[in-house]
Amino acid sequence: MIPMKPTAITALVTSLCLALLSPAPPAQASPGYTRAELQRDVDALRQRGVIGIQARVTSGRRTWTATSGLADVTTGRPVPAEGHYRVASYTKTFVATVVLQLVGEGRLGLDDAVEQHLPGLLPDRGITVRHLLQHTSGLPEYRAALPGRDRAGFEEHRFDHYEPRQLVALALARPPTSRPGEAWSYSNTGYVVAGLVIQAVTGHPWAHEVRQRIIRPLGLTGTSVPGDDPRLPEPHARAYQQWTLGGELSDTTEFNPSSSDAAGQVISTTRDLDRFFRALMSGRLLRPAELAEMLRTRPADDGLEYGLGLYRKPLTCGGYYWDHGGNTTGTISRGGVSPDGEHGIALAYTGAHGNSLEDIAALAAASDRIVDRLFCEQRRD
Repeated sequence: MIPMKPTAITALVTSLCLALLSPAPPAQASPGYTRAELQRDVDALRQRGVIGIQARVTSGRRTWTATSGLADVTTGRPVPAEGHYRVASYTKTFVATVVLQLVGEGRLGLDDAVEQHLPGLLPDRGITVRHLLQHTSGLPEYRAALPGRDRAGFEEHRFDHYEPRQLVALALARPPTSRPGEAWSYSNTGYVVAGLVIQAVTGHPWAHEVRQRIIRPLGLTGTSVPGDDPRLPEPHARAYQQWTLGGELSDTTEFNPSSSDAAGQVISTTRDLDRFFRALMSGRLLRPAELAEMLRTRPADDGLEYGLGLYRKPLTCGGYYWDHGGNTTGTISRGGVSPDGEHGIALAYTGAHGNSLEDIAALAAASDRIVDRLFCEQRRD
């Protein structure tokens, strides 16, 4: 299935999260954020309404992990510390990084019109590569036209295959959200098009370039781009989706991820995702000029700032961190990295559930609080 885009409901949830998060300062228990505190926090998150959670914290040369809950509700198997999971929209940061590498090589420009590389694909010739990565293209969202957005639809269509141009065509049947560059509007479609731009420039699919330019050089042995393969590599926790508030959970582990394409297809681990983001911030993947372009933000939704494939998120103690986040059917991933790349956290949880929007908001706030505590404690250390 596809990475989830913010909706009116999720906007309400986010506002409730901020209300819950902002008044609560990070704990003063000890200098730095400790292994014991991480375990306590993931246990608390599980008790708020998830089936299983895994987390990894890196601070300088120190690394520690924590897990809580179940990987499989049928067998009672515990969550693996380095389980594979679908990172969903974190894929966008990988794709944006490849595009910026190509910019640094002089093979395309951020302000190139998409028409220059993909003639005739888009009706508006004013859309640029920058617009795609920044969510300012005005391209409508294709996901609303896909089946599988309830339990019955998911079961019927979970193994359907989609071509990227097919996804773009679904989007273009809808009106644009704005003129190019005028407004910020989250668009999975824009990143599908960015994947096609990578292929047009390099002659290779975007997934090949991500493997060659990021996965292999960084030794991300737990990271893959599955294509049509519906399976997760072992070990992994099974994914569970609650389709309606208060409803039952269903197993959504296996499905064809081609409907996500360059907007959300990557599978990874907390170790690999943390390593990728720390390498990105420390300048191992992009030259200073291209990294500066990535980190140049504009206002997004919910009081956040968005660059090129990255959100800048505020801390309750002042300052900010970088992240993207990813939601897909049955799995939610969160994390972040400090601006200097010295501190990072990655967490993933399955089976988020609740009986009300307030329950879901409290769950989201609790996961945000874990990230906030890490960075605020390290700033005081």
